Amino acid sequence: CSMTTAAWAFLVVFVIAAGANWWSRWTDDRRTELWSKPLALIALIGVAATLDPVDPAVRVWFVAALVCSLAGDVFLLDGDRRFIPGLVAFLLAHVAYTVGLIVAPDWSWIGFGVGVVLTAALVSTVGRRIVGAARRSEPVLGWAVSAYLVAISLMFCAAVATGNWWAIVGAGLFVASDSVLGWRQFVGSARWMPVTVMVTYHLGQAGLVASLL
Repeated sequence: CSMTTAAWAFLVVFVIAAGANWWSRWTDDRRTELWSKPLALIALIGVAATLDPVDPAVRVWFVAALVCSLAGDVFLLDGDRRFIPGLVAFLLAHVAYTVGLIVAPDWSWIGFGVGVVLTAALVSTVGRRIVGAARRSEPVLGWAVSAYLVAISLMFCAAVATGNWWAIVGAGLFVASDSVLGWRQFVGSARWMPVTVMVTYHLGQAGLVASLL
């Protein structure tokens, strides 16, 4: 298991595109966001597809998750107009990641239980506020956000169960990204939130890809 030459090349593109996207979110540079956001995920898909993984079966599910994430990124480029399709795309990404983590070696039910405890603490505080605010906005949206919350929670628990620190940190950052995004969408916004969502999102996805090695 190692990084191939092609994987390193894709990683360079990812770093450049992700950095450009973070800058675009901080400066509200719409033109840069339109190309940097999808390019970052396309490059990360390239990394995952060309590296030499520990388990090829896990790689298949992770690439599927990244493709769903790319679709979600494209949907959310339109803002709220395609929020539900974006939500569904990322929900499918979390399902794919979860399956990939389940088939990974060194699965531990004790680790899964630890993940459940950690997730329960977040869901009972931040998650409850986000779901409540979404439901007040529109009942159907509340159910959609609840389903998404379940999916990302299971993904994090599955990551903890693998005992792979790259997967755990990556999944944790993904949860942090979506928590900030959900809070910004339904509870309240702040200047630091847009760039924080993307920094934690990209680093989280990169961490999950690194767990393939």
